[in-house]
Amino acid sequence: MDETPTTRASLLVRLRDPRDERAWAEFTEIYAPLIRRLARCRGLQEADAADLAQEVFRAVARAIERQAFDPARGSFRGWLFRIARNLVVNFLISRERHPRGSGDTDVQALLEAQPAPAPEDSALFDTEYRRQLLYWAADQVRGQFSDLTWQAFWQTGVEGRGAREVADALGTTVGTVYHYKSRVMVRLRQKIEQVEGEAE
Repeated sequence: MDETPTTRASLLVRLRDPRDERAWAEFTEIYAPLIRRLARCRGLQEADAADLAQEVFRAVARAIERQAFDPARGSFRGWLFRIARNLVVNFLISRERHPRGSGDTDVQALLEAQPAPAPEDSALFDTEYRRQLLYWAADQVRGQFSDLTWQAFWQTGVEGRGAREVADALGTTVGTVYHYKSRVMVRLRQKIEQVEGEAE
């Protein structure tokens, strides 16, 4: 099994090969939930959000094939955000032009009363990206730690519980909780740096 770190640049190169299932699996595992959340925040239903994510991935595949991403013009995440934002906007415009009939005037009145979606906010996209990347990286490294180590990290680092409370609950010392949390954090940073690769 190839354990070499995958940087963003090398992942993009690997994505040019449509047969590289591992690269596409990693890419979609990180970005699909992010794109679906972005779409859901803009008022799309879950099924539409999932369809939109697929459209984004098709657009990315076509663009990567043409080598359309230019790192000199900005970050990969910014480029992906623009693709996702544009497709969400296109979907919303299309939906307004061709509304689906429900046969229910109350539903139509409710839809008309909803405010128009706010313009896309790249800060929200970045925040959601960071959250998704943390959960993805946590899932990737979870098996490298004992349950006690993982619980010490998760309860203090993610759930925000105090070290004393966690130490008491796990039957260990505060120092041990901090040590375990630190070990997991180091590994998470390494995993995230492998994925991000490039300086933002």
